[in-house]
Amino acid sequence: MTAMDDRPTDPRVLISELEGHLLIEATRAEGRTEAARFARSLPWLTDTQREEVEEVFARDHLALTRRSWERTALRGRELRAEYEAAYRALRRRLYTAFLLGAVVPALLTLASVRAR
Repeated sequence: MTAMDDRPTDPRVLISELEGHLLIEATRAEGRTEAARFARSLPWLTDTQREEVEEVFARDHLALTRRSWERTALRGRELRAEYEAAYRALRRRLYTAFLLGAVVPALLTLASVRAR
């Protein structure tokens, strides 16, 4: 059995993983580009120093981006929970209103029939 045998076969999961890898690679490329731009603004650096600055900058850029994604995902989960709770409350109120709208007239009709 190989590691490939353990991989998910659901196309949605595979597509999601691929999107994640592409997003990370795009972010890494963006970080390297920004690192090079920043290092060019420091003309007194030696080649070795410039490479080190670029490496640290690119690594920090990726870490910062990852933390931003994590905060965004957390907030998304929080909002989802809030909206689901609000939806459940609204649904309960709608069911209650529907039942009252159906039951009360039925009870009044039944009471008027019995009163005759």
